[in-house]
Amino acid sequence: MKNKFRAWLLVILIATVVFVLRVQILSALGWYLVQAGEPVKADAILVLAGDSWGHRILRGAELVRQGYAPLVLVSGPDGAYGNHECDLAIPFAVKRGYPESYFVHAENQARSTVDEAQAMAVDIRKRQMHKILLVTSNYHTRRSGEIFRRLAKDIEVVVVAAPDQYFTPDTWWKSRQGQKTFFTEWEKTIANWFGI
Repeated sequence: MKNKFRAWLLVILIATVVFVLRVQILSALGWYLVQAGEPVKADAILVLAGDSWGHRILRGAELVRQGYAPLVLVSGPDGAYGNHECDLAIPFAVKRGYPESYFVHAENQARSTVDEAQAMAVDIRKRQMHKILLVTSNYHTRRSGEIFRRLAKDIEVVVVAAPDQYFTPDTWWKSRQGQKTFFTEWEKTIANWFGI
């Protein structure tokens, strides 16, 4: 009886601590996904696919405008209504005032970040580039950086975050889209730990 009481007391104590610290815990879980650095001079900027809102390509273009690299390699998996994603992303950025000369189409057939890293590493090596700024959404920075560094050890990778309209580490739980982004990225992060 005494042990049962202590067990319940411990459960109540833990639940109380979790409740009181819930915002800090949820924020920490959100911030874990974000591992990006400040931009530095590089041979090129690589914008990863998967952002249909254009935040990634605009961030990459702005980095060229600021002088961090001479061009943006725009990863472009096929499958967007018969188009490569780069064929849609580049005109989007041009329409917003960036010169088309900033961008290089990097078409591929990637279906995952691992596929994309493998395809783009080949492209980067062919261009004899050694250092890239990898631009992706904030929530995708940790996982994509780990994957690229694991699969392309000969290429120096600095990950730069682009904002995401639905995911902010400190408030992701306040919107349904933020919650979906969080849980999907955590699922992929855990799968990546196990090499899946």
